[in-house]
Amino acid sequence: MDDRTTPDAEAARPDSRARERAGILDRDLMVALHTTVHQAAHQLHAVAAAVYLLTPDGRELRAALIGGSPPSVLTLPGRMGLDSSYASARALAEHQVAFLAEPDPFADPEHGALAYPYTVASVPLESEGQRFGSLSVLRTENRGGYSYADCNALAQIGDRLVDLLSDLHARGVAIAPGNLPVLIPLFGTEPPAEDRDQVVWGVPDLPGSSGMSLLYALQRLTDMLNRATTMEHVIGVAEFCIVAPSGARALALASAIEGRMWVLGHSGASAGLVRELHGSPVHSGSSAARALLGRPLFVSGALGPSRETSSRFRPGVYEGASGVERQGQPEAAAAYLPLVGSRHVVDLPMADAAPVVGVCCLSFDGPRTFPPEERAVLSMMAGRLGSAVQRIEVSTGREALAESMQKRLLPAVLAEAPRLTTTARYRSAQTPGEVGGDWYDVLVMPDDRVLLVLGDVEGHTLESAAVMGQLRTAVAAYATEGHGPAALLGRTDRLLSRLGTELLTTCCLLAVDTSTGTVEVALAGHPAPLARLPDGTVRRLWAPANVPLGLHVSEPYRFREHTLPPGTVLVLYSDGVHERDNDDVRERLGRDSQPPGIDLEYLADRLLESMPRRRDDAALLLARYEGAEDGTAPRVAQLHVHRRDLSGVKEARGFVYECLCDWCLVDLADDLMLITSELVTNALIHAGSDVDLRLRAFDDHVRLEVRDSDSDPPVPTAYSLTEEGSAQAEHGRGLYLVDALARSWNTSPSGRGKTVWLEMDIPRPA
Repeated sequence: MDDRTTPDAEAARPDSRARERAGILDRDLMVALHTTVHQAAHQLHAVAAAVYLLTPDGRELRAALIGGSPPSVLTLPGRMGLDSSYASARALAEHQVAFLAEPDPFADPEHGALAYPYTVASVPLESEGQRFGSLSVLRTENRGGYSYADCNALAQIGDRLVDLLSDLHARGVAIAPGNLPVLIPLFGTEPPAEDRDQVVWGVPDLPGSSGMSLLYALQRLTDMLNRATTMEHVIGVAEFCIVAPSGARALALASAIEGRMWVLGHSGASAGLVRELHGSPVHSGSSAARALLGRPLFVSGALGPSRETSSRFRPGVYEGASGVERQGQPEAAAAYLPLVGSRHVVDLPMADAAPVVGVCCLSFDGPRTFPPEERAVLSMMAGRLGSAVQRIEVSTGREALAESMQKRLLPAVLAEAPRLTTTARYRSAQTPGEVGGDWYDVLVMPDDRVLLVLGDVEGHTLESAAVMGQLRTAVAAYATEGHGPAALLGRTDRLLSRLGTELLTTCCLLAVDTSTGTVEVALAGHPAPLARLPDGTVRRLWAPANVPLGLHVSEPYRFREHTLPPGTVLVLYSDGVHERDNDDVRERLGRDSQPPGIDLEYLADRLLESMPRRRDDAALLLARYEGAEDGTAPRVAQLHVHRRDLSGVKEARGFVYECLCDWCLVDLADDLMLITSELVTNALIHAGSDVDLRLRAFDDHVRLEVRDSDSDPPVPTAYSLTEEGSAQAEHGRGLYLVDALARSWNTSPSGRGKTVWLEMDIPRPA
């Protein structure tokens, strides 16, 4: 033997080492594997054949070369442990022919079809003292079982490959698989054409057309799902790549949470599917519940007499069972696919098996068959859908956690103060999953002054939100001790230095004396507040800018005092309300031509509507100094209703009636009590939170506010003649009563939830 052909010399070649590290098969080895796979597929009438080789450490088998027709070549596992239940691994472990002995517990020969539509036979590739791997072939289920002659033919092909591998090994060629298998087409191995009337994918009577069409749909589905960010996107992708091409009538995706299934989305004529799935127990034994166990379920719904050719295999039995004839009633076909990645294509070792996150349900107009190719690709598609659903649910959960944390750090209800009407808004940035550091608050100080607070912690992280919560608590605590705005900023700055954070915070504090109209303004690097005077002019309440909190300077914070005429509107805002380098809030506020008695809710909505794109979270706090010439405070009353307390609706009606009687406005009682019932009931049922009522009586009108923690605005829904439309309309009809009886009404988001408010005119005496 020449030195250049010895194993040591071959391994010493730089190009050989590079090819081995790169996982590239030797040319002679590839030719031997190609010849074997070609012979095995054609002689055994298989749709695919594969050679699995042992890894250098001998711990697992990896597919080295796979040949056949799509999509069968994609259903073969890329790697497997020697102790796995795959036929390829058992053949090597048991030193004999092995079959895919995997009966499908869901496949009823009179009702459905096997989830995995292929049968597998494997022979070991080994000789005395040498173990190389195994040779496997796949047949479609309608080919029947493997006969004794089939097994002998496969064994002979395997023996010839063992001789070739032994010769190559003796010449120093590394008999080892690459990281990924080499795939080759084998023409003439396509499954037989289906009935022309049943062909959905591809061209009838054209071999390979169905498989290629299915793989194209799978590739498009995968690519589109990679860009999906919401469940609506996933439903749209599934409708485009699965429902329309397969001729399905309806689609529904459902997840399993706490023992029940809940519909995530649906399309088509899916009312029946939604009723069947939504809220049903996962142990009900229904088709969808059975699919949640991890195996697809295909219901053909075929009429009798018909022949189902689903094979049944038992270990050691070569011949498959024959078809079963049946007589029955017409039944629509359906497919129930578990939303979980296919266990046949997992090539990386995972700590745990992929969880089933839900089920994809497809319904059809009538009976139809599910060819093996279609079943294989639909199972793969369900795996892609499951990954997308799981990713979106995780992202949605994070966003919900961030939103919930943000809500909890903002005040649930603004404190009530005589002669000072307040409202607030909060809108998060458009970047999902981020938590802002903006906050607002209204605090009543011991000397009956009212402290208006608006601050902004830099950043959009959980640390920003945590620091914001600590600062809001600190400001409230110092305010209850009676400190003025400047002293309060100094104490908060010293507290921030002990929190161990490097985040800076800007803040604006206003202490309003409602009896005299004087206001103290203290800033910590924040824009000065605006004052809209009764004549419509807008000016800034200037004060020393000071430095942001967190710089820990030794100089004390300073403030400035102003006097407000009655009817002045104070506007405190964060930098998310205006452009980064263009603070135009004063200009936008001055453009509003509303009369002096402008409604704060309307003004807040106008300011947010004209705000720029939400690159940052925005906080807005408005307060109107009412004043009182006769020295009396305006008439205000409040009521708190606990969540899930439906008896609170009756209490709310009584509260409104008593207030109106005390204020000599009993003429408004009937209409306002009816409106109160509708709004409180909606808040208790749909928001599922505590409800706060506030009733105010002015000179010419009465204002009712109902607050809850659900930020979604109520939408009036018209009556519908359809069943689905009527069910949805049931939740929005009460708002038509509000619209008919009130002078004006609207909804206002506050960051912690929403406020539904309305106003009714007070009738003038004749």
